[in-house]
Amino acid sequence: MNPASTELEQNTHAIKVIGHRNPDTDSICSAIAYSRLKNAIDESRVYKPCRAGQLNRETSFVLDHFGAETPQLYVDVSPQMRDVDIRLAEGVDGEMSMRKAWTRMRDQNLDTLCVVDDEKNLKGLITVKDVATANMDGLDPFILAQSETSYQNVIETIDGTVLVGDPAGRTVQGRIIIGAGSAEMMERAIKKGDVVIVSNRSESQLTAIEMEAGCIVVGLDSKVSKTIRMLAEENDCLIISTPLNTYATGQIISQAAPIRYYMLKEGIMTFNLNTPVEAATKIMGSVRHRYFPVLGDDGKYLGVVSRRNLLNLQKKQLILVDHNEKSQAAEGLEDAEVLEIIDHHRIGSLETDNPVYFRNMPVGCTCTIIYQMYQENNVPIDKQTAGLMLSAILSDTLMFRSPTCTSFDERAARRLAEIADMDLEAYADEMFEHGGDISGETAEQIFGTDYKVFTSGAFHFGVGQGSYMSERNRKAAEALVGPYLETARTKQGLDYVFYLFTDVRNAASDLLMVGKGAEALVKRAFDTEVKDGAALLPGVLSRKKQFVPALIDALKHVEQ
Repeated sequence: MNPASTELEQNTHAIKVIGHRNPDTDSICSAIAYSRLKNAIDESRVYKPCRAGQLNRETSFVLDHFGAETPQLYVDVSPQMRDVDIRLAEGVDGEMSMRKAWTRMRDQNLDTLCVVDDEKNLKGLITVKDVATANMDGLDPFILAQSETSYQNVIETIDGTVLVGDPAGRTVQGRIIIGAGSAEMMERAIKKGDVVIVSNRSESQLTAIEMEAGCIVVGLDSKVSKTIRMLAEENDCLIISTPLNTYATGQIISQAAPIRYYMLKEGIMTFNLNTPVEAATKIMGSVRHRYFPVLGDDGKYLGVVSRRNLLNLQKKQLILVDHNEKSQAAEGLEDAEVLEIIDHHRIGSLETDNPVYFRNMPVGCTCTIIYQMYQENNVPIDKQTAGLMLSAILSDTLMFRSPTCTSFDERAARRLAEIADMDLEAYADEMFEHGGDISGETAEQIFGTDYKVFTSGAFHFGVGQGSYMSERNRKAAEALVGPYLETARTKQGLDYVFYLFTDVRNAASDLLMVGKGAEALVKRAFDTEVKDGAALLPGVLSRKKQFVPALIDALKHVEQ
């Protein structure tokens, strides 16, 4: 089987293990670690780590450091063409004859063939209607010359055998002529390069050669004398024998024309693996053919789909890690099937159609829970996976400084550091330093590094957080992100946007905020001075445990 085909099939039916939008290190590393655990304990299915957004610098550093592959991006988990059972029909060469194309369509029950080059680039497509039209228009005696038909196609179409000459690299140069009637009539009819269909009459064969025919087609596998063969060779005239009679040969020889001559070359409607099924369904209803080409992620031809394929669509099956709120999940979640949720945050607004396995624990990091699940299932942890899980715990607990950190987190991290053979403290400093580097980044990029949207009653608000080991990086990030907050709030239609710039070493956060009433909320929630949309929050390191709960409590007083 084609490796690309196997990969597509596995990807289509794989269960996607995916974190939240604007993924942080825990979101990505949890997806990787949990998919590996599931693959180890459940051989009946394939589990694939995915991500719902772009990587931040810290996470990119972590994956590069341990040589881990970046999970596939799914910003939208609604049905796409990659979730459809694509028919992996081979592409065909444009030199294929019309007759062979029709035979393949009949044998494979297809009404469309996709024409590709040697590198699988889509060049055109031909439908059964095109074949029928070409056959009905087959009275044109110049069709083989106009379409530059190879003699190899002619031989194949009429089931011929070459008696004289070498057809390799040669194309038809003249008309199709039926060599019947007197020699005088044939002399007037035949032109140089013509393909002359004759019977076993040597006079007709000789006349065709004398008139410089390009090829003689002899019907009913009739014998050809040595003299005729010799003259044909001297005049560079091909002689082809066919078991068909003259009438049948004349009927089908025009079907030797290559499909590239008739194929649709411009305006081909194609889909790629990311095309939404909803959009594809609308398009299919407006185009005449039944099968449509699908291009892979590399832009190369992959296969075809039909309306019937869309009817057999299966929803994406997901395992959510590090989140359980719809507002934080990838777009299109309502069109997917959630099988499991592994998380360490508050239980949010997510609803599922069916019961799911839901594991939620009050620890500092999702990877701590996944570490426990490895232990419970007696699955050994390799060095790379240990390094990834360690990174997630260090990131989420701010190297055990965050109030969300528990003894479970620290024990898990230190054991994972032993497995990965890492100096925990030195590695943490290096990881945070890379994550805090904002050189070359835009305000929007920094803003989206670790950002989540929350809902409390009628209020919708966003909270972002960046953790910094150096004051220089933290102040630079504040200066860049601060003016962007109102733009982000307006674009997302939120009531408020808050952003925490956390000083890891000194265990404090600078808070910037926008939105009508945001300052009063923060003052009520934290009993602190707020000035010009900014506040200092000593000891506040955790968005999950310290900031969001206090803010939601303040919002309840507003609603009352």
